[in-house]
Amino acid sequence: MNVHLTARSRNKKTGPIPVSTTTADTCNPACPHIDKTCYAAAGPLSLHWDKVTAGKRGVAWHAFCQAIARLPVGQLWRHNQAGDLPGIGPVVDPVKLRELVQANRGRRGFTFTHKAMTAPNRQAIRLANRHGFTVNLSADSPRRADELLALGIGPVVTVLPWNLWRRKSYHTPAGARIVICPAQTRQDINCATCGLCARPERATVVGFLGHGTRKRAINPDMR
Repeated sequence: MNVHLTARSRNKKTGPIPVSTTTADTCNPACPHIDKTCYAAAGPLSLHWDKVTAGKRGVAWHAFCQAIARLPVGQLWRHNQAGDLPGIGPVVDPVKLRELVQANRGRRGFTFTHKAMTAPNRQAIRLANRHGFTVNLSADSPRRADELLALGIGPVVTVLPWNLWRRKSYHTPAGARIVICPAQTRQDINCATCGLCARPERATVVGFLGHGTRKRAINPDMR
């Protein structure tokens, strides 16, 4: 597993915060976006991700955690603009995740995961959220968001159709409020100025409109 840390992102959606990229073997093969609608697998980010996966960029896990521990106290940063939590495929490596949680102490790290919701994975994710490293559970529909919310282990996000941008909010079938990512609906907001996804105790689901070159292929069940 190789990880690259960009000290200052040039992505207009994230804003100028640190972002990391992890090798593709951390992605769950069951993720419905793999080889289909993954935004990171197309465009300029895919070229960077390929080099990280091939070991041409980035560092080993321990060195990455050391770099996170050197970030300024209070720093907002995003783990994995591409890739997933440490561990191969559907599995979360609890030891490596604890190392990252420890390195993140005093910082405001956040990430998203499509890892399998097995009992060991749920335990590792629950502990990360309790100790200040926000792990958002990624749903592929509002209905799936309800299922992940019921686990009670962390905040939840979901994909939405790309053309739902006129709506500022939506609701899951069970009634949970979905707030569309502010960086997708307003030009003056990005991750650096928002920080919504870094709040582990939030009650709302964050919805991400389909984006990237394959956005029209993202068509989640909205019932």
